[in-house]
Amino acid sequence: MAGNTIVVFDFDKTIIECDSDNWVVDELGASDLFNQLLPTMPWNSLMDRMMKELHEQGKTIEDIVEVLKRTPIHSRVVPAIKAAHALGCDLRIVSDANLFFIETILEHLGLREYFSEINTNPSYVDEQGRLRIFPFHDFNKCSHGCTTGTCPPNMCKGVIIERIQDSVAAEGNKRIIYLGDGAGDYCPSLKLKEGDFVMPRKNFPVWDLISKNPLLIKAKIHEWTDGEELEKILLSLIETISTDEQAAFTPADFKMPSNIAVSALPKVLPVQQ
Repeated sequence: MAGNTIVVFDFDKTIIECDSDNWVVDELGASDLFNQLLPTMPWNSLMDRMMKELHEQGKTIEDIVEVLKRTPIHSRVVPAIKAAHALGCDLRIVSDANLFFIETILEHLGLREYFSEINTNPSYVDEQGRLRIFPFHDFNKCSHGCTTGTCPPNMCKGVIIERIQDSVAAEGNKRIIYLGDGAGDYCPSLKLKEGDFVMPRKNFPVWDLISKNPLLIKAKIHEWTDGEELEKILLSLIETISTDEQAAFTPADFKMPSNIAVSALPKVLPVQQ
């Protein structure tokens, strides 16, 4: 069992095969307006505005849910998540999507209960039935302070990883496996420690950034291309960690010290007949 393993997933283009924001906008026929407004406002503000526009066009929460249920996902991702959970891993999500989209998709896939924590942009349905979306970090009040240059203003995933590391520090030697694809997944990769693993999706922004100088990453790097490789590599790494744990708690072959005489050992008592 891998009780000391925390598996942290990005969501868009890692668990699912697309960007959930773009998927909803495109499927509900609002791409032109989205592209028109994109240069004028931050992403979270834009998505909140798009939900307002869709609501005013008569699109309902049920319409959004139905679109989310059709989100493409590789056939091996769900089995991989279920297997990792069954092996005792603590599964978490760190994503720049939003809570409503993520939870709706996970519930449809039967996966919500497998994740102990979802770190993402907050969202809720207001009294008018409109979906509201807000930034994880309110960058209008202050900066999250990250200096890597790869984190969006509303979320530094590196800060979230450091909080996770701090929260489990008293529980012993917890090891992290981090899976992601985007530029925002680079900063948390830098925060991982020796003994951890990072799984960047090959030929995606995080893989490109890591490849420029892999020596900056303390964790071991295992790239993947699709859901089939994700499953194979993830379960292999979990097995590696489990093997390491067992080795750490299994004493070496016991050998009797040479300075103890056999005569000093307790004698076997005869069985009473």
